[in-house]
Amino acid sequence: MAIKPDDAIDARLVRRLAGILTDTGLTEIEVEKDGLRVRVAKSVTVAAAPQVVAAAPAAAPAAAPAAGTPAAAPAAAPAADGEVVTSPMVGTVYLQPSPDAAPFIKVGDSVTAGQTLLIVEAMKTMNPITAPKGGKVTEILVGDAQPVEFGEALVRIA
Repeated sequence: MAIKPDDAIDARLVRRLAGILTDTGLTEIEVEKDGLRVRVAKSVTVAAAPQVVAAAPAAAPAAAPAAGTPAAAPAAAPAADGEVVTSPMVGTVYLQPSPDAAPFIKVGDSVTAGQTLLIVEAMKTMNPITAPKGGKVTEILVGDAQPVEFGEALVRIA
């Protein structure tokens, strides 16, 4: 319903809804009464926390390899391979279609492009989150019935 200039908006209602957002930590709320729908949302600014990097302990210099002996290659830190599937919305993630059903995926499963990985419930609507490409599920980064934010990492596919 569009609000006409002569319609009065109950400012107390808007303030009460804003107070609920603040008290509960929600980012938006919507109510409807007598055909009037009011939605109050607040923008969320995500600030990156400064990273603390510990200095590596000083190591004794390695002895030079003997003539004719190949030098060992330095060990590389393991890199997280694959594509991360992120949440397209704020909601609650579910790993299976119903509480008594098997999960959509498990770590190690092969998936195809378009296959449902999990669902995100937002405003009583179940939204399937599908694989953007085929591959192997290497990590499931969320738990069942966990609240998720927009852009939060859900699954890694290699």
